[in-house]
Amino acid sequence: MTSKNATDVLIGGKIYSLSGYESEEYLQRIALYLNTKMDELNQDTYYKRLNTEYKRLFLNLNIADDYFKAKRFVEELENEAGEKEQTIYRLKQEAVDNKLAIEKLEKEKESLKKEINDLQKQIVKLEVKNGNK
Repeated sequence: MTSKNATDVLIGGKIYSLSGYESEEYLQRIALYLNTKMDELNQDTYYKRLNTEYKRLFLNLNIADDYFKAKRFVEELENEAGEKEQTIYRLKQEAVDNKLAIEKLEKEKESLKKEINDLQKQIVKLEVKNGNK
């Protein structure tokens, strides 16, 4: 079982103790993400004039927006990967079919070569027979 990690992080200019089963680096990345989001929002003069409750709401909405965009992106990647897997499967099947067709044509080629050889032998026999008459 993974041990619980604890670390102090700086969020919005305040130090918080976070703990979880994720690595300390991961917890620090979460804090960095939150600080970056807050910094982005603080660039907007309208946001700066909002009360604390609305600032939290906008921060939560922005985080939720990022989450759903990332989730949609992952779903698109998964769909694309699924389509590529289907294409790969189809191409492999075509390769197998082509290999079988080549093998069939090779056998037919060998059969035709044998038939040509047999016919050439018959021609020689007939020429010899007609030459003797």
